[in-house]
Amino acid sequence: MDATNDPILVLTTGGTIDKLYFDALSEYKIGESIIARLLELSRVTQPFEIREVLRKDSLELTDADRALILAQVEAARTTRIVITHGTDTMTVTAQSLKGVAGKTIVLVGALAPARFTESDATFNLGMAFATAQVAPPGIYITMNGTVFRADAVTKDRERGAFVKTE
Repeated sequence: MDATNDPILVLTTGGTIDKLYFDALSEYKIGESIIARLLELSRVTQPFEIREVLRKDSLELTDADRALILAQVEAARTTRIVITHGTDTMTVTAQSLKGVAGKTIVLVGALAPARFTESDATFNLGMAFATAQVAPPGIYITMNGTVFRADAVTKDRERGAFVKTE
């Protein structure tokens, strides 16, 4: 398959990007993924496939969950993969994928649920799609309008942003 026509596989795992909020007395819950709707609203024409892997907050992910994500990545026939993920442990999951060769893997999330009007989700997802199309094989994180190598980034909770660690 020609890499330019290679569809992007989107693996959804949960996280803030897919959280729901019911009312002032409720806690956030991770609901059905909104990624398909975001891509539809953004009029994405690049071929893609969405596969739900998990519906968890990233703080609840286990080694078994990361092994499941890794298995999905390794089994994928496409060379371009976007993984939606909670931001708290995104770098841990990226680290668990470091042995994958020949694929461009982009982890992406949001600091506010995609269902919120002022969410960063749509922009971050767009950055992830662009990165998956043009970056060489490797593992990346796209957040805050920046593409980071996954081994050179950390989440700065005080700033509410991802920052380069090199």
